[in-house]
Amino acid sequence: MLTKTLIAAAMAAALAACSTTSPDVVQRGDAQRLANVQDATVLSVRPVTVEGSQSGTGAVTGGVLGGIAGSSRSSGREQAAIGIVGAVAGAVVGHAIERSATREDAVEILLQLRNGERRAIVQAKAGETFNPGDPVVLVTTGGKTRVTRAPAGAQPVQPLPPPVQSAPRG
Repeated sequence: MLTKTLIAAAMAAALAACSTTSPDVVQRGDAQRLANVQDATVLSVRPVTVEGSQSGTGAVTGGVLGGIAGSSRSSGREQAAIGIVGAVAGAVVGHAIERSATREDAVEILLQLRNGERRAIVQAKAGETFNPGDPVVLVTTGGKTRVTRAPAGAQPVQPLPPPVQSAPRG
């Protein structure tokens, strides 16, 4: 019973360290801030995975819980050795749980801006899906940019033609 409680506590601690890159979740500090908005057109979209975080919280929590669980299983001289083995095993398991729990499915969106520049943004999968040719807007707040669908009736961005070079004088 104690072991199951310890495992549940370790998993809860690892999951508490989760964060999201979802474009549908706005950080508290970004609320009511003026954001820079740019028009763009989607060139391509591909699925990617954002690697899970490795803050150390899972390893520390797992190590502590594994050490407690291991040392409570024996007495005498064995207690310290089994406690150390339990702590190491718990740290490895806690690290793996944290990394797996914080991994996210995402998309890489390649975009064409009005000025002809191209950009790529990776963001978590959200309620919106994007297809090549879709008009979108880039919303930048606090150094972070997210892609969202353009308002109804918006036209895809047409890239500017390349500059005309004048003939050499001679």
